[in-house]
Amino acid sequence: MTPEHQEFFRGMTLRICGDLDIDQALERAFEFLRRYVPADAIGLGHWSQDDTRIRILAATALPGAKYIWGTERSEIVPPTTSRTSMAAIDWPPYTIVNSLEAPVAKVLAATFPGLANQSAVFLGLDVQGEEIGALLISAAGPDRYSTADGELLQTIREPFAIAMSNARRFRQLEAFNARLADDNRAFAADIERSLGFEVVGADFGLREVMEMVRQVAPSNSPTLLLGETGTGKEVIANAIHRASPRSNGPMISMQCGAIPDALLDSELFGHERGAFTGATERKRGRFERADGGTLFLDEIGELNPEAQVRLLRVLQERRFERLGGSKTLEVDVRVIAATHRDLEAMVRAGTFREDLWYRLSVLPIRIPPLRLRRQDIPALVRYFIHRKSNEMNRSRQAQVSSHDFERLQAYDWPGNVRELQNVVERSLILSRENQLTFPDLEPLKAPSMKPENTPTNAQDNTTASMTMDEAVAAHIRTVLDRVHGQIAGPGGAAELLDMHPSTLRFRIQKLGIERRSRR
Repeated sequence: MTPEHQEFFRGMTLRICGDLDIDQALERAFEFLRRYVPADAIGLGHWSQDDTRIRILAATALPGAKYIWGTERSEIVPPTTSRTSMAAIDWPPYTIVNSLEAPVAKVLAATFPGLANQSAVFLGLDVQGEEIGALLISAAGPDRYSTADGELLQTIREPFAIAMSNARRFRQLEAFNARLADDNRAFAADIERSLGFEVVGADFGLREVMEMVRQVAPSNSPTLLLGETGTGKEVIANAIHRASPRSNGPMISMQCGAIPDALLDSELFGHERGAFTGATERKRGRFERADGGTLFLDEIGELNPEAQVRLLRVLQERRFERLGGSKTLEVDVRVIAATHRDLEAMVRAGTFREDLWYRLSVLPIRIPPLRLRRQDIPALVRYFIHRKSNEMNRSRQAQVSSHDFERLQAYDWPGNVRELQNVVERSLILSRENQLTFPDLEPLKAPSMKPENTPTNAQDNTTASMTMDEAVAAHIRTVLDRVHGQIAGPGGAAELLDMHPSTLRFRIQKLGIERRSRR
């Protein structure tokens, strides 16, 4: 290769392989090409899957110049030629057509209708011996190209073949990603419909909550949701995410109380291969998976002190390291935390970091329990009936009498919305008629809950003096006694406490609660 050929090869390779956008890369290569050979237009064409046409992948030309293959973006359907018939000809590395008088021009003229009154150079492109297409260069008028031009141009066949192959794969990947994004949006919509992320009561009992949701949604600040178990904190968290600029990003949830302390760091921040026994491969944590979206941390009061420190760092610096790794990763995540525990009391007791509390409680949202928004109960009942009836493929929607609505509104619902949902579902399963009844509502009725810090008897005074863990243990014992020790299944303690059965068992073991045998 002569020095001129080397300079030309290097310049063209840098330009055609320097950008995944094949259109821009071809334009830069075309400008450089015209310094060496005549060129009014250039195009990259590849064979179609059926081998009967050439599809132009990218093309550019001088203003007013004609393309020998027709339009800039078109499929050329040769009436008499195909890849098979053209491959039967012993083509050289490059083919020069300076007029239609040459024998080869008669074959090409059927494929390239604009070849009349133009000169052209055809460079066959192949990757690993497989022909994939051609580079087409043309200039107006006859006899524009010499053998020296052909020898110079044939040096760039390989980089142009690689560039075209990469460009096609890149476009296929872009199309696949676009389809995947559409599928994900449709899948997310299906999940929302199936999980019931609709906020029932937004215009009544939750009106103030939804007003705060509209205020905090546009910001990136952490948000803290406070409320009793079963009040719908995850539903509100999803409402914030869907109303935020991050709505197209992922919404990742984690139940902090369901993860053993030893695995919390791995779940939140991921781990490297070999970080601990059983870590056979690298794993992304919840923060990495939520990058560009929202991370919902339910029961954040269950985080151990070490995890609290690392969480505070991520909130402040937006960076962390995987467990067992040294590389610092940066993420863009909006954190929504939730708890039914009194975090301020935990701060005073030294079990929750004060700086993390202040970081999370920029604008806390307190979700009222169901007993304080009884006017929402009829709407919630109708919503659950509609949802569960569709899941059960019931053709007719069950009805509830006004008397039963009054009974439902008179009940205090210690398990809040989740308990109401379970009662409705249980009634639908047991009901053989179109009229729902709730015969098991009265035995489960609990006394009205009094406001905090207002003990009225010795038992209330004892409860007020308990530590948080003692109070939680006492509440779990009460629920276990009420359901005769049943943890899982309909009507079990896990259902009433809105907890996963395995989480409840872990909590029982952690708090040292003795279980009574079931009757």
